[in-house]
Amino acid sequence: MSQGSNFVDYVKICCRSGKGGAGSAHLHRDIRTSTGGPDGGDGGRGGHIILRGNSQFWTMLHLKYRKHIIAPDGLPGSSGTSTGKSGKDEILDVPLGTIAKDAETGEVLFEVTKDGETKILTAGGRGGLGNWHFKTPTLQTPRFAQPGEAGKEEWVVLELKVLADVGLVGFPNAGKSTLLSVVSAAKPEIADYPFTTLVPNLGIVSYRDSKSFVMADIPGIIEGASKGKGLGYRFLRHIERNSVLLFMVPADTQRTIKEEYLILKAELEDYNPELMQKPHVLAITKSDMLDEELVTEMKKELPANLPAIFISSVAQKNIVELKDMLWNAINAEA
Repeated sequence: MSQGSNFVDYVKICCRSGKGGAGSAHLHRDIRTSTGGPDGGDGGRGGHIILRGNSQFWTMLHLKYRKHIIAPDGLPGSSGTSTGKSGKDEILDVPLGTIAKDAETGEVLFEVTKDGETKILTAGGRGGLGNWHFKTPTLQTPRFAQPGEAGKEEWVVLELKVLADVGLVGFPNAGKSTLLSVVSAAKPEIADYPFTTLVPNLGIVSYRDSKSFVMADIPGIIEGASKGKGLGYRFLRHIERNSVLLFMVPADTQRTIKEEYLILKAELEDYNPELMQKPHVLAITKSDMLDEELVTEMKKELPANLPAIFISSVAQKNIVELKDMLWNAINAEA
């Protein structure tokens, strides 16, 4: 299977938590006692459905075919004020950056961003109280107990937003996949036609002194992506989580470099204005075809106050310098 078929960043599942066990209405009896007081124990809690962050996961493929997640019920209380056993929690491991939403309203419930972090997605019903709780001076032998609370059944949506240090932003064929394949061990599909990259590719970029950072190649933006055109929202949401955005414009663009950068920037701003707060770096790709004179001329037309560099992934031109710029931007942001 290719990474494309393995990468799942959206699932809709039906969660049913466990029902709480009923409290016991038992009255104490033994050889010496024929009219003892209440000693019914509480019912056990129904099983929760819990999300747990797991840094080893990068996709929700394992949940794609599990449409119904059901946690067991709690057991009823028993004599001797014994509490019933709680239903076993159903724990779902999810990649870091997973957001849980109510499927009906779209409301964000919470997000999981740390390894080992656990959040209750659907809470189990509480166990009922045993009859000993209801004993009073005027009611010495209550013969009733509380039933267990019902579990919940709800549809939830789990969405993944890739957590990376650098997000690559550019139109199709800007050279994003090629750069990722050169600076990391990632093996993205590369071809000379739009939309080769249909899912985010992640790569670990090794830097000086055994340092490293994570780079995400996100499917190419086309004008109108923020309105849902092309691959639209499906990939734009992945950009929200990157701490630095690397805009990539090919040297052979039909527009000017500044025009293309401004179009990309406008798409992001239209989708989420907060993306404008992130550090931006501009890389002019495929620049091995340019001579020094042309580079000097093109530099004059670049956007002001934006760190920019001319690179060539194939010719390894300025790749180390680009890593330096990105490392500085990541750490300035931190």
